[in-house]
Amino acid sequence: MNIVFMGTPEFSVACLQRLIDDGHNVLGVYTQPDKPCGRGHNLTPPPVKVLAQSNNIPVFQPVTLKDEAVVEELRRIDPQLIIVVAYGKILPQSVIDLPEYGCINIHASLLPRYRGAAPIQWCVLNGEKTTGITSMQMDAGLDTGDMLIKREIEIGENETSGELHDRLSLLGAEVMSDTIKQLEAGTLSPQKQDDSASNYAPMLTKALCPIDWNDTARNIHNKVRGLSPWPVATTSYNGKNFKIHATEIISGHEGKPGEVVDNKGRLVVACGDGLLEIKILQAEGKKAMPAKDFLAGNKIETGSFLS
Repeated sequence: MNIVFMGTPEFSVACLQRLIDDGHNVLGVYTQPDKPCGRGHNLTPPPVKVLAQSNNIPVFQPVTLKDEAVVEELRRIDPQLIIVVAYGKILPQSVIDLPEYGCINIHASLLPRYRGAAPIQWCVLNGEKTTGITSMQMDAGLDTGDMLIKREIEIGENETSGELHDRLSLLGAEVMSDTIKQLEAGTLSPQKQDDSASNYAPMLTKALCPIDWNDTARNIHNKVRGLSPWPVATTSYNGKNFKIHATEIISGHEGKPGEVVDNKGRLVVACGDGLLEIKILQAEGKKAMPAKDFLAGNKIETGSFLS
């Protein structure tokens, strides 16, 4: 099938690779413009662009798809289908209506739950036990189109958003491939979404990072997992800020919220309800390290408090 692919981050790469592996004719790849990254602010291409160029696929990086010249360019390319995976830009109706088979989006949640930009992270932040991938026929709304194929997976007790992201990326490629096969065979059965069952998953901000130790161990653990690898949960000790990359819930209820109750080879902190062991932390200006290694060279006294 003649396909245009629209995607930007690492999550999209597996889907583009699967289109190539499945033998589809990828007419072009639309992705976000290169952005400055790192301390040197060097212009860095999106991961999808790198893969496309390595396979000699034409790359387009318009600032907006609402420009009539951009839409006219798409008309000249004349795809039968547009696949959209974490592209990061709104598709106007003129683009949605352009291909013979419309536009299909691969979304990293079990729609109608977790519509929006950060479904993976909010599933973890909210302590969901399962999530998955939904392929969807796009319409003018935000992740509101008819659902095509759904696949569900369990979320691990200590799994981070980053780890879940990698698994869902591979699952997304499988769902996309199956969706196209059923589209070609005429066997898809679109299903309307129940808007009353939906919720929104907005982009993450650093305002979410500070840990409130009055909260339950479960909720704090979910925060740490959900904000890893970015923007990372934070706490402070003796006026210094720390990033908390990994935690584990342990049994017990001793201590006041934020109190360090064990520093013997591990770092255990009391919460509003329950205890949490900090597994990996990062001091300002330092690399992340296991708490055991950190305690070998730094003192955090029992009975002291994190805030």
